[in-house]
Amino acid sequence: MNRFVLAGTGSGVGKTTFTIGIMRALMKRGLTVQGFKCGPDYIDPTYHTAVTKRVSRNIDSYMMSEDVVRTIVSRNSMDSDVSIIEGVMGFYDGKSPLSNEGSAAHISEITNSPVILILNAASMARSVAAVVKGFQQLDENAQIVGVIANQLGSKGHYEIIKTAIEHECNVPVLGYLQKGAVPALPSRHLGLVPAIERGELDPYFDELAEAIEATVDLDLLIQVTKAAELDQTSKIFESQDNMQEIHLAVAKDAAFNFYYEENFELLKANGAKLHFFSPLDNEPVPEQAQGLYIGGGFPEEFADKLAQNEQAKNSIKLAIEKGIPTLAECGGFMYLTEEIFNREGNGYKMLGVIPGIVRMQNKLAALGYREITGVEGNFLIGKQEFAKGHEFHYSVYEGNHETPAYFTKGRFGAKQEGYSHGNLVAGYTHFHFASNPQLVKNWLAACLEVSV
Repeated sequence: MNRFVLAGTGSGVGKTTFTIGIMRALMKRGLTVQGFKCGPDYIDPTYHTAVTKRVSRNIDSYMMSEDVVRTIVSRNSMDSDVSIIEGVMGFYDGKSPLSNEGSAAHISEITNSPVILILNAASMARSVAAVVKGFQQLDENAQIVGVIANQLGSKGHYEIIKTAIEHECNVPVLGYLQKGAVPALPSRHLGLVPAIERGELDPYFDELAEAIEATVDLDLLIQVTKAAELDQTSKIFESQDNMQEIHLAVAKDAAFNFYYEENFELLKANGAKLHFFSPLDNEPVPEQAQGLYIGGGFPEEFADKLAQNEQAKNSIKLAIEKGIPTLAECGGFMYLTEEIFNREGNGYKMLGVIPGIVRMQNKLAALGYREITGVEGNFLIGKQEFAKGHEFHYSVYEGNHETPAYFTKGRFGAKQEGYSHGNLVAGYTHFHFASNPQLVKNWLAACLEVSV
């Protein structure tokens, strides 16, 4: 089989463009392609999924153990021909400047996957060889088997780049894209627009594939990215014995679509039956729901419509008031406050379950991994329990209460986070249940204790 990490020398070098273009080009050859994304990003996987028609998976060596990473890759690659793992930031960029933890380099090592390195070679000639050689030599375990150059000025420029790298670094250059060869993906404050909002993307994917087929040697790519199958050493995704079926309502639409697929897998493995509904379409919480999950997304982009959808708002409020164990993350947390104010200062009434308001701003409010510690009375994560997650948002919460949901620790210290009341746990942090599967058991056990 084929498996490789498509890594970059840094952010913005074209990883996602090449990833989805190569995915489509290989599919046109009749190959089945499975996508993965290094790190906690929710948006890039939506593009992988839209291209491949297979759910893309996040793999993260900080939030997950190594055996869980290998198991996710193995179990989802079994019926595919090629697995493409899109990197995060630069190849060696992760949780710490002193180690590879959380980086694409670490994922490559854990999964024994060859690496294709993408670099922006604009305004460079022989110097690109120094860049590639540096990436080769920083870590002796780096399996860089090929290079792709982006933002070139001409085919002649490519020949210079190719000659320099192959002579100095003893690694093949597989191809390139010239400046302006493909249209840029649109972006906004949280990065690439989710594919769920874009509608019909096939023409765009085909355009990318045609451009890549014209200047990237896909035959050589397949030749240099052979990889051994991985063992499934973790058992956490296997169905548990003597499970009791528990109905869990999940808000999922263009406003709320930031969920780790493995969180769903863990919930289902422990007996949860998921029922998806759309607050954006004014759908109520499904009647049989014993628990409620409202993930992150872009509620601020749809605040006007969400504010008007009284049936959905009232249904969610009633479910929470009845004591249905509810987890609301980031966008879900914002939705439960009294009001969301956009960048123009316009306010939109939300559910009012959480005292206070949320205000959007142009500068980043929080970004990074989080170590999470529970508090007394939290149905999801108790006082002596720990988990890992991630935070990324441009909004700030303004309000006063004395019932934080948990404590988080990041690069800049520890703090109280979120809001907890009864069976509601809400906050900006996105939990990854693979960091502590006991959270899933806690949640579903709490669901069984409530009469609905």
